Amino acid sequence: MRINKYLANSGLGSRRKVEEYVLNGDVSIDGKVVKDLSFDVSDVSVVKYKGKVVSPKSEKVYIMLNKPKCYITSMSDEKGRKTVMDLLKNCKHKVFPVGRLDYNTQGLLLLTNDGNWANNIIHPSKHISKTYEVITKYLPTNKQLNQIRNGIIIDGRRTLPAKANVVDEVDGFFVTHLTIFEGRNREIRKMFEFLNLKIYGLKRLKIGDLELGALEEGKYRYLNEYELDLIFGG
Repeated sequence: MRINKYLANSGLGSRRKVEEYVLNGDVSIDGKVVKDLSFDVSDVSVVKYKGKVVSPKSEKVYIMLNKPKCYITSMSDEKGRKTVMDLLKNCKHKVFPVGRLDYNTQGLLLLTNDGNWANNIIHPSKHISKTYEVITKYLPTNKQLNQIRNGIIIDGRRTLPAKANVVDEVDGFFVTHLTIFEGRNREIRKMFEFLNLKIYGLKRLKIGDLELGALEEGKYRYLNEYELDLIFGG
């Protein structure tokens, strides 16, 4: 296992952070300081960080799901409604959703068994960007788009400035790409309700620089290390 992944899985921090530890000479393997980020740790090696033995915890997994409409983002539902976990019945790992997409919202949803990683994505202070496709019957005016860009007061508090641009017209409906930097409950729906624009479709396309891409609706796949870095800006 590559040294940065080994240390990150040991709970010492993100891959980028632990690479700093390696380059600073804080990590030794079998008694020798290692500063080579490409070093592979064997199963029998003794790894120490500042003199303390460290070892990976249970395997961490990171999953991308293309959530369809009419699924609850929850581990279970007392009303018997379908949840996103029903789409992962063949997944051998026990994971949980990172944040939420509401019942009628589609698109990119992350799931993991790594609580620290999940918190780094959803915590308000991190301001991880999330990009959505918003479908409306009426063309948002420049004034309405600027209101979104400057922030709108919902639930007594102004939203953070966002990015908003109309990108297409399909069969009489207008497609707006909207990027927000916080994760307030039903934020986009409340913003468009304030603007008197009814939403006919809402789909999350990106988290950070990680794109949903061509993943089929209702399907999931595991993320690789490169894709994990894209979430936090590459």
